[in-house]
Amino acid sequence: MEKIWQFYPKITDKILEENFDKNQFILQLLYNRGLKTKEDFSWFFDLDNLGFFDPFLFADMEKAIELIIKHIKQGSKIMIYGDYDADGVTSSALLYDVFSVFKAKVDFYLPDRISEGYGLNKGAIEEIAKDDFKLIITVDNGIRNKEEVAYAKSLGLDVIVTDHHTLPEKREDLPECLLINPADENSNYPFKFLAGVGVAFKLASALIKKSKLEEEDKERLINRSLDLVALGTVADMVSLLGENRLLVKKGLDALNQTRRLGLQELINVAGLSGELNSYNIGFQLGPRLNAASRIKHANSALNLLITKDEQEAKNLAEDLNNKNFERQKITEELMSSAESQINPEDLPKIIIVKNSKEDAWNEGVIGLVAGKIAEKYYRPTLVIAKTSETFEDENGQQKEVYKGSGRSIEGFNLVEALEENKDVLYKYGGHPMAGGFSVIGDHNTFLFIDRLKEKADKLLDKNVLTPKIKIDLELDFDDINDLLVEGLEEMAPFGQSNPAPKMASFDLKIIDVVKMGSEGQHIKFRFLDDKKNSLKNFWGISFGGTKKYSDLNVGDRISVVYNLEFNNFNGNHDIQLKIIDIKK
Repeated sequence: MEKIWQFYPKITDKILEENFDKNQFILQLLYNRGLKTKEDFSWFFDLDNLGFFDPFLFADMEKAIELIIKHIKQGSKIMIYGDYDADGVTSSALLYDVFSVFKAKVDFYLPDRISEGYGLNKGAIEEIAKDDFKLIITVDNGIRNKEEVAYAKSLGLDVIVTDHHTLPEKREDLPECLLINPADENSNYPFKFLAGVGVAFKLASALIKKSKLEEEDKERLINRSLDLVALGTVADMVSLLGENRLLVKKGLDALNQTRRLGLQELINVAGLSGELNSYNIGFQLGPRLNAASRIKHANSALNLLITKDEQEAKNLAEDLNNKNFERQKITEELMSSAESQINPEDLPKIIIVKNSKEDAWNEGVIGLVAGKIAEKYYRPTLVIAKTSETFEDENGQQKEVYKGSGRSIEGFNLVEALEENKDVLYKYGGHPMAGGFSVIGDHNTFLFIDRLKEKADKLLDKNVLTPKIKIDLELDFDDINDLLVEGLEEMAPFGQSNPAPKMASFDLKIIDVVKMGSEGQHIKFRFLDDKKNSLKNFWGISFGGTKKYSDLNVGDRISVVYNLEFNNFNGNHDIQLKIIDIKK
């Protein structure tokens, strides 16, 4: 599918004048990411001098810490109720680790992805109460569990909800307990985009600050949690601007020196060496942690992060690695089944696929498949799995249970669409670009599908549904040098809201073509920029791009969008273009 190339608006002269001492290329890149004030720029240029925001800025933090300290002193059993994804697992491990330092009687509970689903559920709460726990602390969930929190309180449990997900539309739909959620406008916390693990880190930091430890020990304990913060934050694909940028940058430092046996072994089985970055988390470590719940149960991932036993760490890391291979195979099979329902020549404005009774789909990977389809066809996508579960309604009738996962594109707010249809949904939650839900019965399921198709038809036009590449800068090759690439590297860690900068160069000449890889699947071009009688040229590489660019030959004139990077392979240190798109 041909993509539209779009440039960001040019930075204002006023901002350039106010920051004349800074690299003007980099200023333009920051402007493209929505940063316009000196305070915004400080999160890039002065990051090493900045500290984290005070956790006690959360409105309920003081009361939450008082309640936790009371339960620790009383010897109460405290349950950390997490989520099964990488964010929830790292959040749970972080609190379990810190609470254990303070000799709390702490345990964790992660719901089963398939049989229990996301968030608090009454069955689990009942078992927790029976086991004589007195306090539940949720991490990465709970903000939409008003009924379940009320049930927990009716059984004599105290509840603290720590979450980062979007709040219900009405405040009366919030759970009636202490709430720590940066997305809450009433929370008073200045940064709104923490991951679940970021919120857990704030709770842990507040507890540490209130403790009687020496200041040096407090700082050491806070810093040793940052490896988990980096893992969960990057894996959950939240914004890497603002405080998250500082959390991940310091967290990557901690991850590269981690003493956690499980993380050391996970890094080994993933075949990683050298300095780890956000890419390694997002595409290599995070998927292995997530594989636990997709294939079986998330407990194995959490146990990996907290184990103190070397052999157990090796076994668990190997197990997660194997589960990840299994997850990849299942995802490919489900993707093939889902794509059989899609006609690429006649794409609807929203793609909704679901399985038949005969074709069972693994619920653990439907979100991954939704993401792959949305990326491939650039359409909001829902993948709905009819499960083997049934639900007994108020009339005693058994009804089918459907579970779904969605991924979206700019211009279609998925969590808003779910909110609008809460009357037919059993459970739902998520973000503008990703969400999950469950529906009871065929009638509600098909009604929900029809409503979303109607919304998409009204909301989405051809312009919205054409994929776009947002380009940061146009460069002549004369503009490209080591200093520029080093400046770009300083903008890391890259991720959501801070992608690796995209550059464009126009009217280049291809002067060499090389195919690489065991099957010649990768392709390299040497591009010459001869517009100003210059002979400056660079190699550009497209991994897996041989088929896509098979019609390009030496002598062709092209324009290219790319990331700039250093190629350090085999002792070289050359600038190369990592190709994103080429047009003749």
